[in-house]
Amino acid sequence: MASRGGFSSKAGFIAAAAGSAVGLGNIWGFPYEVGAGGGAIFVLVYLFFCFVLCFPVMITEIAIGRKSGRNAVGAFNALGHKKWNFVGKIGVLSGILILSFYNVIAGWAFGYTFQLGSGNFAVADNFTAFTSNVFEVGTYGMLFMIATAFIVSKGISGGIEKAAKILLPTLIFMILGLVIYSLFLPNAMSGLKFYLLPDFSKFSFNVVFNAMGQAFFSLSLGMGALITYGSYVGKNDNIVSSAALITLADVGIAFIAGMMIFPFIGYISNGELTGVGGGPELIFVTLPQIFGSIGGVTGSILGASFFALLCFAALTSTVSLLEVPVSYLVDEYKLTRTKAAWLMAGIVYIIGIPSLVGNGYSEYFTEFIQYFNAETKTNFLSFVVNLANDSFLPLGGCLIVFFAAHIWKKENIDAEISIGAPNYEKSFVKKYLSIALPYLVPILLATIFIMTVLVTFFGVDF
Repeated sequence: MASRGGFSSKAGFIAAAAGSAVGLGNIWGFPYEVGAGGGAIFVLVYLFFCFVLCFPVMITEIAIGRKSGRNAVGAFNALGHKKWNFVGKIGVLSGILILSFYNVIAGWAFGYTFQLGSGNFAVADNFTAFTSNVFEVGTYGMLFMIATAFIVSKGISGGIEKAAKILLPTLIFMILGLVIYSLFLPNAMSGLKFYLLPDFSKFSFNVVFNAMGQAFFSLSLGMGALITYGSYVGKNDNIVSSAALITLADVGIAFIAGMMIFPFIGYISNGELTGVGGGPELIFVTLPQIFGSIGGVTGSILGASFFALLCFAALTSTVSLLEVPVSYLVDEYKLTRTKAAWLMAGIVYIIGIPSLVGNGYSEYFTEFIQYFNAETKTNFLSFVVNLANDSFLPLGGCLIVFFAAHIWKKENIDAEISIGAPNYEKSFVKKYLSIALPYLVPILLATIFIMTVLVTFFGVDF
């Protein structure tokens, strides 16, 4: 197993794992969910679940990876529970599906970087025309996938770790720069007030449910990415402190991304924060219109910087998404890392073609499916998001934690975590994990999974 390589330092592991967590979910998904969830009250619930729900799952995944020294599938074999490796296979499949549509969205962001950088703010006026130009956006996506495969092919310390140490600080620097600019726009404080001052009258079951899902997705849990990264971690590293720093980094970047987005929204809405679209419309229509209203060289620089920021955020995630299946091929089928990286990148790009053409180019994939609720139609990209992100990830996380607590057993988890963490045995974290792993976390994740399936595929309204 020596040829697998590993992280050269704890800082490298934290940067790579935090980069895995930080992505479009932070820059795009989190602000949108905050807006839909009533502002600051959503932020509070999200922060609560990041530490109560996600932190224990993160510790568990890293511990399984380090103990086994294997990929998301091989880890279960190495721990002596081969029948449970189907959980890792769900994770590998999830990573492939998520990367297939993630690359499409990254291609859009890559294209917008050039469009806005050249002063073409009109691209936002007909977003469908842009996304339906599949040859152009497909080329951008292909270039993005090539960059991802190149980094992964260079190995752990020489590729993933080195890239993360550059990409993550650059990402933070770019966000902070845009935060500072946005705070000086007219009506910026209205957006900031909406974001930071909770209105408890907006607290609801939907806020709780969506905040749980967003917290879990934003930390890249449930697909084996952190089992895979954990397999490259040294035995002397403190898993608890590493997981805490990764969680804080992800939460911190999501939080400052909100401080960037909502002043911009306050500016374009004249302080009313109404009528502003969410999802793709928020990022690819509303924000470019803001940069267009600023106009000139300043608007072009801000617009290009924002979408370059999205590309950086996406790349930190696509690298970890590709590493999940690549490490599986390297460990289980003895492929060289270079061959596995380029082979899997090609396969993922092909799998992503329906998501690419399902945004206006192909009528079939644009109105791909009627769910069991006959009135509901979606495009193929949204279908994959619902299937992989919203369904497979909580299912995978639930099964991983259940396996660790009830099959591998809690004493084995404690023994692995204690290596490199001498104070763990008497810590509050150990006491909390003894409750969270066997009972609290599996119940919450099973609830998320069941409700997501009922809402998304059966049209149940809670």
